[in-house]
Amino acid sequence: MPTASATETAPQSLPHGRRLAAVAVLIPLLAALALWAFAWPAARTAPRDLPLGVAGPAAATAQVEQQLRQREGAFDIHRYADEAAARDAIEERTVYGAVVVTPQGPELLTASAASPFVAQLLQQTVAEVASAEGTQIRTVDVVPAPEKDPRGSALNASVLPLALAGIAAGSVVTLLGLRGVRAVAALLTASALVGVTAAAIAHSWLGVLTGDWWAEAGTLGLATLAVSGAVAGLAALLGTPGIGLGAGVVMLLGNPFSGAATAPQMLPEPAGTIGQWLPPGAGTTLLRSVSFFDDAAATGPALTLTWWAALGLGAVLLGSALKTRRRSTEPADKRELTSVG
Repeated sequence: MPTASATETAPQSLPHGRRLAAVAVLIPLLAALALWAFAWPAARTAPRDLPLGVAGPAAATAQVEQQLRQREGAFDIHRYADEAAARDAIEERTVYGAVVVTPQGPELLTASAASPFVAQLLQQTVAEVASAEGTQIRTVDVVPAPEKDPRGSALNASVLPLALAGIAAGSVVTLLGLRGVRAVAALLTASALVGVTAAAIAHSWLGVLTGDWWAEAGTLGLATLAVSGAVAGLAALLGTPGIGLGAGVVMLLGNPFSGAATAPQMLPEPAGTIGQWLPPGAGTTLLRSVSFFDDAAATGPALTLTWWAALGLGAVLLGSALKTRRRSTEPADKRELTSVG
């Protein structure tokens, strides 16, 4: 017969077995998800409807445009009358570059500030087109990247720290038990401090941002608030698992789908589109606009970040109100049961 101690320990060993099985399944699944999220976009990087301008008389640009269209799905061609119009389109972030056909020969306009990767890609692509015609092409960087960050490495590297700062702020506020207005105030304060600190490092110290200092600080703070608000809001509605859900979305989707290292149009769909709907991608796009392009095309990403922040903070307030309501109804229910008894 089994001893009493063996009988008592057998039921207790079952939960441990289930936990071990859960770990054995979930960890490889999480690793596969992370590998897919980061490696898939990197392995499939290529231009997909990348906005590119062609400027000059229609008769002169027809052959260049035809050769570019042969790369099916690579470029979204925009036509402009002359070089001045093409430059304006680049500065307004309508296109990443433009091929200008002039009497002196073809000229390529780029904007390495928008994406050094795309600028280099355009140079290689247009050089191939020009060599096929037996001509040489001159390249002009209309909006150059900062001298201290010509490859955009520092801006790309800032995506992960900002995401981590937002996740940390939302998690700390939740774990400290802050709710309602106090939680909102803590998130706003933390995000503002992150924005000011990040601007001081990236702009004042490293010199990799060159726009208006306060606009950059506001962008960095808003990007942090969008993440921290989402994490804290999910936690207020779902409990502690909400922290994991918010952090997972930001880290496994927002970060690799941001297009910070290349451009959203260089990622396979729907990764490029999804990335711009999430705070890391919208924050990177907005930061480029306010730092290098005088706020051009800043409305869309600014609204995206604002919606994330507003919905997150709203969820924090809603979750607090629901918990307060549940607590206030519990004593009343107990009093009714006592009076019936």
